Amino acid sequence: MTLLRTELGTTLRGHRLRQRRTLRDVSGAARVSLGYLSEVERGQKEASSELLASICDALDLELADLLAEVSLGLRGDRVRVRPLAPAQADAPAEELAAQASVEQPVAEPALALVGGPAARSAGRPGEAVSLAA
Repeated sequence: MTLLRTELGTTLRGHRLRQRRTLRDVSGAARVSLGYLSEVERGQKEASSELLASICDALDLELADLLAEVSLGLRGDRVRVRPLAPAQADAPAEELAAQASVEQPVAEPALALVGGPAARSAGRPGEAVSLAA
């Protein structure tokens, strides 16, 4: 289960990095300490609604859009809302929905038995089997 503060932090960090901005830059614009913003991004601090609004203003991001993106992340949908370019701001909603980027869930590495089928089927008691990720 993902915590709300973890998903909020991950999403905020993603927006900041996509804008190629530093923690120092955003913390100054949001009028929040660099250390506190870092803790929010790492999911170690619960941000108040006032602080989130200030960070969103600094990132030129609507708070409602941030919360919608976080909600999708908590559901496990991995759909990420791409910020609109100025030319797209007046585009019809149908066009924007068609252009939305959808990230596929990232496959997690699975554990595999090393040594081939012969080693696994031999089934000798007490014999070690190595695992690789």
